[in-house]
Amino acid sequence: MAFNDTVNHLRSCFQKGKTRPLQFRISQLEALSTFLEENKAQILECLKKDLNKPPFEVEISELSMVKSEINLALNNLSSWTKDEHVSKNLVTALDSAFIRKEPLGVVLIIAPWNYPIHLSLIPLVGAIAAGNCAVLKPSEMSQNTEKLLADVLPRYMDKDSLAVVRAGVEKIADLLENKFDYIFFTGNSRVGRNVMTAAAKHLTPVTLELGGKNPCYIDDECDLKNAARRMAWARFFNAGQTCLAPDYILCSDNIKEKLLNALQTNIHEFYGEDPKQSPDFGRIINVRHFKRVSALLTSGKIVTGGQTDESEKYIAPTILVDVKVTDPVMQEEIFGPILPIFTVSTFEEAITFINDREKPLAAYIFSSNEQIIKQFLDRTSSGGVCANDGIMHTTIMNLPFGGVGHSGMGMYHGKFTFDTFSHKRACLLRSDGREKLNEIRYPPYSESRLGFVLYSMETKRKSSCVVM
Repeated sequence: MAFNDTVNHLRSCFQKGKTRPLQFRISQLEALSTFLEENKAQILECLKKDLNKPPFEVEISELSMVKSEINLALNNLSSWTKDEHVSKNLVTALDSAFIRKEPLGVVLIIAPWNYPIHLSLIPLVGAIAAGNCAVLKPSEMSQNTEKLLADVLPRYMDKDSLAVVRAGVEKIADLLENKFDYIFFTGNSRVGRNVMTAAAKHLTPVTLELGGKNPCYIDDECDLKNAARRMAWARFFNAGQTCLAPDYILCSDNIKEKLLNALQTNIHEFYGEDPKQSPDFGRIINVRHFKRVSALLTSGKIVTGGQTDESEKYIAPTILVDVKVTDPVMQEEIFGPILPIFTVSTFEEAITFINDREKPLAAYIFSSNEQIIKQFLDRTSSGGVCANDGIMHTTIMNLPFGGVGHSGMGMYHGKFTFDTFSHKRACLLRSDGREKLNEIRYPPYSESRLGFVLYSMETKRKSSCVVM
């Protein structure tokens, strides 16, 4: 079986308990931080080659976020790993009851290509912090970053507890034939289904970080200039290749023209007359994806952008109008620099439009009306919500990141990553004496004993629940 030796070596290491001591976990997290610091120039160069990613975007969306995840874990690992004592019933009042956070074992992390450092290493931080051994499989599409992670990262980490493997599409199935104790996958829903199917053979739990068509409702009552600026940045960051990016805008006819003008102005301010020449605008990952995204430009009417160059894998920041819900651009996640705009007559129509579709990874709303924002929160469902901005909620490491329904399952970031890779073991430690206290539960049973057993074991209701 492919990769069998690698997995068995890691499992042997885990079974010997090498990764469990707190100091070992700390040393590995510090080594990961050193890798980022000492190879920053190489990381910038690799991401430039893979995605033409501007250094500014690499700093804030790749390096900084991983450093924050590492530092948060280092700052809190001692408290995260402590036994969590719980309240007890009367019959166990003299005993010790607690939750112990245990590592799961050998975990598999399958990372995507769009943020190949960020989405490889943030899950790895949680796996290490929780005391696991890990197999990391970076995406072969971001080939320069993949090579860097495979060749250089292992020099910094303990070779018995981490393996970085290179596997193309044809080899992923072989990798998944191995038994893992947890699988963490980030990617599209089609591959996610395959991962979940393979995991089911071994009853392996999974986190699936998928994507979806993230809606953005722009209310008539909002600062339209700020809304357009923030949406343009969120949509065209990393050339639109962001799972959290707004996938379409809903607005009324009343503000449509003003919104279009503001978006066009912002695109020009951000990237100049010719975004192709801008050092701040990225490229599509490969020719296959370039052709897929380019084909979506046939939907609706282009009001700005639309230029393409296959030789550079360049697609201009593009805005579409007059799009139909049956058009190709609305049948899949765009994952490129295209932003369709739909008009709705009312807020109610916008809510219906969103709820008629699969639950997205993120939902966005721009409004100066707090009641509209509250209704949006109450009446829609998504992995996350950000009001009056785009994608910024993911920068808060104390908020969980993850999808719901079609956009994924499970969550991570900060302590949520640690919890994802931990087993919460229920523990009750009792005395082997004091047997008189236990005799009431043994046969022969009696009604009088039953009443006392129920009284000593049941949780009592404190007071009536009053809804204000």
